[in-house]
Amino acid sequence: MGAIKVVGLVQHPRRHCTEVVGAIAEWAGERGIEVVGLTGEAAPGLPELSAEELARRADLVVSLGGDGTMLRALRLAHEHRTPVLGVNLGRLGFLPEVDAPELAEALCAIDEDRFTTEARSGLCITSSGRSVVAFNDIALLRSPGCGMAAIEVHIEGHPFVSYSADALVVATPTGSTAYSFSAGGPIVSPQVGGLLITPVAPHSAFNRALFLSEREQLALRILPSSGELGVEVDGRLVARPEPGTLIDITVQPAAARVVRLGRTTFYQRAQRKLRLTGSPTT
Repeated sequence: MGAIKVVGLVQHPRRHCTEVVGAIAEWAGERGIEVVGLTGEAAPGLPELSAEELARRADLVVSLGGDGTMLRALRLAHEHRTPVLGVNLGRLGFLPEVDAPELAEALCAIDEDRFTTEARSGLCITSSGRSVVAFNDIALLRSPGCGMAAIEVHIEGHPFVSYSADALVVATPTGSTAYSFSAGGPIVSPQVGGLLITPVAPHSAFNRALFLSEREQLALRILPSSGELGVEVDGRLVARPEPGTLIDITVQPAAARVVRLGRTTFYQRAQRKLRLTGSPTT
């Protein structure tokens, strides 16, 4: 990464960020670096930019919050592949790289070029001419009070299997520890390229998860027998597709770059967040 001239902040709207923002501003001021925030959420005294302008100008994006804030920062930085440093505030986050007390040391490491950037894959969902990128998962969920989600999975242009379930989750390896994991899906290393398809509370004869290569074409067709569905992308409702709708999902292998300082591994973060313990000894 070249010299940093502008740092863009993405803040959790309900977390106390004053001290952390002050530390970043002090570090940046000593180095002639400009710090900017998003319109409507920037700390007092910081220039406010639109998401598009901040994404265009920032050389480094710093996420201040938890996993949801980090996902928002990744989406913002996606177009320009700007590196994102995650700073966890409050509750335990899986995606952020450092906790708030470690921020000063992390900024020094960035100063001294003692860091790496890790590519993160994304999922591009396209339907009816509209495209949205997810970094954790895409979920097709049945609406409360409606029938089951009936979804046909097409692989490489051919129908493979149909699910009847409360929901169907398509996750990146990063997102394998989120909604997919809660539905019984496996933990998938971010070193693996691909996508994971997991049914939630399936009522169909085939009730297993699928893992596809990032090069294989995936499409989901809403069957005529399906109840009303909502489509969530990283937890945000983006559509309510009609029966017969075909949704294409493709993998973007390096959709974002995350700053890594070598403090913890993926498995250490997963172990901590999911509260995993070893098997009991006899």
